[in-house]
Amino acid sequence: MEKNSIILGLLIGLLLPALGYALFFGIFEGLDALGWMSSKGFRPMFRERTCGVLAIALCAFALNFYQKRYLHDTVRGLVVMITLWVVVWIVLFGKYIF
Repeated sequence: MEKNSIILGLLIGLLLPALGYALFFGIFEGLDALGWMSSKGFRPMFRERTCGVLAIALCAFALNFYQKRYLHDTVRGLVVMITLWVVVWIVLFGKYIF
């Protein structure tokens, strides 16, 4: 995984947020099923928006890992995918923010 490749950065930037979203959404659903958390009183799509932001933020760990190793091409791929995920998040959930 310590390879200096834009393709590797794109792949990590694609898979890490997707898996993170599934993980965080599963945690939210589990807490709701246990009765420890409820979505009542929150704005529409709160759970989905929050899981999306947290999933995108997971890329910061990968970004930091590759920056410390001076693997700049991998970092470029990660930045491209993070930017695309943010644009997708804004398109999907932008109307629920305000």
